[in-house]
Amino acid sequence: MEWLDQVKWDADGLVPVIAQEAATGDVLMFAYMNREALALTAERREAVYWSRSRQRLWHKGEESGHVQKVREIRLDCDGDVILLKVDQLGHEPGIACHTGRHSCFFQRLEAGAWQAVDPVLKDPERIYK
Repeated sequence: MEWLDQVKWDADGLVPVIAQEAATGDVLMFAYMNREALALTAERREAVYWSRSRQRLWHKGEESGHVQKVREIRLDCDGDVILLKVDQLGHEPGIACHTGRHSCFFQRLEAGAWQAVDPVLKDPERIYK
């Protein structure tokens, strides 16, 4: 697994990851991976992240069912950011955000304030039981 050695891991052994929907180009979310998470993602072709809040591996969709099937794994020119091109499963349209929205980037700066501009597709209370 020499390819893992080419990733520039930070001092905590993590690398930032952007998940992008393959079909639309929408940026769905930002997270982190450690070496094990990236290796598992490549092996399973499903996104596995490192949860900094839980201090454990987190298989995207393990609770919600909103799994990310990985089509491509890319490394940026500096070797310090991963881009996943994914199919977001579990709901149509795909839900990537724990708020029940398609993307975690649902707030837009308007007139000096953050405004939620994308709809909640499914109530989080119904997603996380």
